[in-house]
Amino acid sequence: MSTVSELPSPLTLLRRAQAGDEHAMNHLLTHITPYVARICRSITHDDGADATQEALLAIYRGLRSLREPAAFYGWVRSVTVREAVRTAKRHGEEHSCSELEAWQEENPMDAVHITDVLERLSQAHRQVLALRAYGLNEEEMAEVLALPVGTVRSRLFRARRRFQEAWQPSAA
Repeated sequence: MSTVSELPSPLTLLRRAQAGDEHAMNHLLTHITPYVARICRSITHDDGADATQEALLAIYRGLRSLREPAAFYGWVRSVTVREAVRTAKRHGEEHSCSELEAWQEENPMDAVHITDVLERLSQAHRQVLALRAYGLNEEEMAEVLALPVGTVRSRLFRARRRFQEAWQPSAA
């Protein structure tokens, strides 16, 4: 008997967890926690741990309702973003999405400039930019933020414009 056993694939764990296997559920939640935490931190910043806990709880509660196992990671992302936005609203503080694009930049100083520019934007503008960075379209953002699609489109347009206006002086 091997002392080190490899865990089954996430999809195998998913099926077992949906069937009520608590060990599989624990392993599955442990597997997705870094992904969930990364999303939560980028949306809520200082409240990332609270948002992560809320998201994992929502995932735990809703896992049996997931009908298409192949959609697991997209579903996890959607639940996580929704819970992170709720946490940010509940705490009512101005939080930055400081790590939003830092990992995409080759020049570390660009990340510093991006962080500075994002922190000068309103919370509403940072939220739509973060949600877009995580691949949500306008309809998905509207659902998560509980806003009309037109409002999301307008907010996204203005957020991009404000970001560009704030970015230009630092590029000179």
